[in-house]
Amino acid sequence: MFRTQVFRAGLRIQKANVRQASTKSAQETAQQALSVAQKQAEKALEVSKQVGGRVGERVGGWLGSYREPVTYNLAVARAFLRQVYVAEGLAPPTSVEAFTSAYRTLLERAKNPAYWREIAQSGEWAKVALYGVEAYGIFHIGEIIGRRHIVGYKLN
Repeated sequence: MFRTQVFRAGLRIQKANVRQASTKSAQETAQQALSVAQKQAEKALEVSKQVGGRVGERVGGWLGSYREPVTYNLAVARAFLRQVYVAEGLAPPTSVEAFTSAYRTLLERAKNPAYWREIAQSGEWAKVALYGVEAYGIFHIGEIIGRRHIVGYKLN
């Protein structure tokens, strides 16, 4: 909540300075935004060290001098995605029934040959194929993370 307030305050400052487009005020606003982002990045780094322990320190060591830009960009991306999440009204399913009905519909369509003919005629097959490739890619990313190796299981 604090980050959202800081971001909105930055937007208000930015809107107020639109009419007075002086270089000095723009530099001050940028400096304030940078200091807030650095503070948030430091807090995030401390939390990740506590949570990650040795692994977090090791990853931080791999980043080297890129640590600050990476943490800053992650903080900006997180704030942006949070705003998109709120603006679009995104939310996980609130009931098990909504979840099961979505998968039931998917399964029924997959079994129905008329559905496949319809999407072949309408040209929607490309969209369905893209969704399938996305699901396949996400599955393989999960496999890579689970194996902790890109190419396969290590055999002795």
